[in-house]
Amino acid sequence: MARRQRSPSALLMPLSTLAVTIILSILRPAAATASAKQSWLDEFTTDGEVRSDFDRSGKQVASLVLDESSGAGFNSTQKYLFGEFTVEMKLVPGNSAGTVTSFYLTSGEGDDHDEIDMEFMGNSTNAPTVLNTNVWASGDGKKEHQFYLWFDPSADFHKYAIIWNDKNIIFRVDDVTVRVFRRYNDLPYPTSRPMAVHATLWDGSYWATEKGKVPIDWSAGPFVVSYRGYTANACVAAADGGGGSTCPVGKNEWMQREQDDTDRLTVAWARRNCLQYNYCEDGWRFPGGFPGECSRE
Repeated sequence: MARRQRSPSALLMPLSTLAVTIILSILRPAAATASAKQSWLDEFTTDGEVRSDFDRSGKQVASLVLDESSGAGFNSTQKYLFGEFTVEMKLVPGNSAGTVTSFYLTSGEGDDHDEIDMEFMGNSTNAPTVLNTNVWASGDGKKEHQFYLWFDPSADFHKYAIIWNDKNIIFRVDDVTVRVFRRYNDLPYPTSRPMAVHATLWDGSYWATEKGKVPIDWSAGPFVVSYRGYTANACVAAADGGGGSTCPVGKNEWMQREQDDTDRLTVAWARRNCLQYNYCEDGWRFPGGFPGECSRE
């Protein structure tokens, strides 16, 4: 019996099916990776040079660039009244003296504004980086605690968080609480003004490093700081400014968050080992007496 000859198209069919299978197997992970990439930066407006990319894990990385012509920043389009705000940051490497990198909340720039700050003051090469934390309420500030970080914040990303509710403000570094600013009903505290989230990189030569003694060396620029993994688990204020806010359901455990025993231990550790400035110990700055909360901490 003569052998039946397959047509050219019949011979090609298995190969075509195999090729399609291979192509789809290649494209599916790529498509999954693409869909997994979420652009949190879309929640912000930007100023200056802000570069955006994705790392290998699919996390969006926003990088701020500072040069002699301009600093940079991004600002949330929404305002919040209480919440938990976190971000991972990789600071400027090498000689960053004179620069200031920030992650903070603010209600605006008026004389009666509220603000919660995490500011990273640039340092000379191999010198420790200072984290400045501060709280403003109704225009009343001057409540800084400054800490030397116990790691190199430019070598890799580290997590920074602000937890803000009507009881206290908690500052955290890599899930370690370093400071708790408590509310006292007879003292100023940010409770009513919605705040936007900001991140900036700017020239703070007049103040940042050794009280302004070490300015920026522009020959080391441009300077770049990177942010990723931003989250805001928070109550969104009404867009019309008419008051009220919408809070997440079932995810607002931060609303009742207060200092616990673990926080007390880590705050005490940070004070012993890292605290390098405490406004409650600066008698020269407060000749008429320390702010009221200093005697209650």
